Amino acid sequence: MKLTQNALKRIPVLVAPIAEQRRIIAKIEELFSELDKGVESLKTARAQLNVYRQAVLKHAFEGKLTARWREENRDKLETPEQLLARIKQEREARYEQQLREWKAAVKKWEEEGKSGKKPQRPKKLPKVADIGHDVTLKLPPVPESWLWEKLGWMTCGVEYGTAAKSTTTGGVPVLRMGNIQNAKFDWENLVYTSDDNEIVQYLLRDGDVLFNRTNSPELVGKTAIYKSERPAVFAGYLIRVNHIGTVVDSQYLNLFLNSHVARQYGNYVKTDGVNQSNINGAKLSNYPFPYCSIKEQREIARILEKILSFVDETEGSIDQKLLKAGALRQSILNQAFSGQLVAQDPHDEPASILLDRIRAEKEKATANNHSKKTKKQKTTA
Repeated sequence: MKLTQNALKRIPVLVAPIAEQRRIIAKIEELFSELDKGVESLKTARAQLNVYRQAVLKHAFEGKLTARWREENRDKLETPEQLLARIKQEREARYEQQLREWKAAVKKWEEEGKSGKKPQRPKKLPKVADIGHDVTLKLPPVPESWLWEKLGWMTCGVEYGTAAKSTTTGGVPVLRMGNIQNAKFDWENLVYTSDDNEIVQYLLRDGDVLFNRTNSPELVGKTAIYKSERPAVFAGYLIRVNHIGTVVDSQYLNLFLNSHVARQYGNYVKTDGVNQSNINGAKLSNYPFPYCSIKEQREIARILEKILSFVDETEGSIDQKLLKAGALRQSILNQAFSGQLVAQDPHDEPASILLDRIRAEKEKATANNHSKKTKKQKTTA
């Protein structure tokens, strides 16, 4: 909608005496200056909270938050060699279990007259090369019972989400990259699917960690953990890690992938396009990951959830105060232009006299312009 000059002229405006206008301006500048200082302090505090969050995550995945726990459980800790051997054994066992479940599903499908889609055979167990020495040299040191190894050891294969077209209504929500916010799922702005085959194949399980493989350069690689809030499937721009629960704790994995080390590695391996970056499943599987015992992972996750919950609450409080600051700014302006911000002085020149002077000056200016225009026309003639 366009505001024309004539429409602008018809807008009613409250006119205060000149002296009062000056007092209003001085008061607005005073209050706005105080408000700006408060807003700046809030923004500084928010930035410091983000620095603190990353510092806590850094310490967590260097083993510093659980140093005492390790000391108390020293006799129960495996060596890095034992830990890796067990991880590989768990991975093989999980794959064999998947094969058995697939064979049982095929048998049931055949017994039921081969009705519906035939169960899909698990993909061949991907090979994982040991992490390179050149990579570990760039990683922070970890406790002697930990080891840096590739993320691929924790999964029998990462999985891309559904590429089927979603609808505004349907049976089951389809979580997309926009639903990942601050390592959690936001259940607003959902789309849906009612395709039974898609639902069976991509239905999320409690504890699934999803990785955003395609997004803007600053957001690619963000993750969230599914906690069975409601049945849902996941879209194609997301990757399900399919981590083995006896090897890696869901929240430990989720929080690590949001740490500085993981984000830094992601920035190194991502492929950049026009306004978008991509980290595919193979690159995700090659991420360096700090492995430790599952019990210590859960202890780290417990400590982090407590600390980060406080950080989130504080950030939320700051955001509310910033919103209130914006509302207060508008309230100041409303009071200013309704005569409530400063006291009126009976000695001020009445606004009616000010208006008479404005009209007189306007009439004088109009007359001068008319006189100049007449002289110009005579000269031209």
